[in-house]
Amino acid sequence: MGEDILIVDDEKEIADLIEVYLNNEGYTVHKFYNAEEALNCVNSSDISLAILDVMLPDMDGFTLCQKIRESNLFPIIMLTAKVEDMDKITGLMLGADDYITKPFNPLELMARVRTQLRRYTKYNNPEYLIKAAEEFDIRGLHISRKSRKCTVNGSEVTLTPIEFNILWYLCKKQGCVVSSEELFEAVWGEKYMDNNNTVMSHIARLREKMKEPARKPKFVKTVWGVGYTIEN
Repeated sequence: MGEDILIVDDEKEIADLIEVYLNNEGYTVHKFYNAEEALNCVNSSDISLAILDVMLPDMDGFTLCQKIRESNLFPIIMLTAKVEDMDKITGLMLGADDYITKPFNPLELMARVRTQLRRYTKYNNPEYLIKAAEEFDIRGLHISRKSRKCTVNGSEVTLTPIEFNILWYLCKKQGCVVSSEELFEAVWGEKYMDNNNTVMSHIARLREKMKEPARKPKFVKTVWGVGYTIEN
């Protein structure tokens, strides 16, 4: 494999354990117990993926994630002892690609590392990027900008131009949480006004056409108080 993996965790035992498993998988490991040294490493090394603890002595992991995202696109997995949804949402909003809560199974973490690296390699392949600009295929949802068609598990879904543009924008932002304000201004091209229920009503209609259950949708998910997302 040979990819360089960054580990940042002030709990030495956990950092050492992750290092052992990563080395066994053939990765090159850069291990640090504070954010400052980790940032220096990011700026001087060719990192392929980072594993960041939320609780660090000199800077919280969310801030470190945000600083890394200023100039790097490689995957970031957050380690957190907290299980509150808001902590998970915060990490995703600031640029994290995945999270795992402590205590965790090291084999599960390795599986997540492999998955994120596989996606990163795929999405940064020039041939894939050309194709991705024209269509998306996400767990049975296929949408093509060229043909303006959408299918779910092989069945065509008839969408209005607005519904298509909403779904396309969310697919383009796959893995990110998109606020109602951002979605409205991107699709309608107008300034978003408070208490505007236009986006919510269109999302509801879109889910209905895609035959998605309102409480547990597979594709367009609501992040309460934040916006909407189509997960990776």
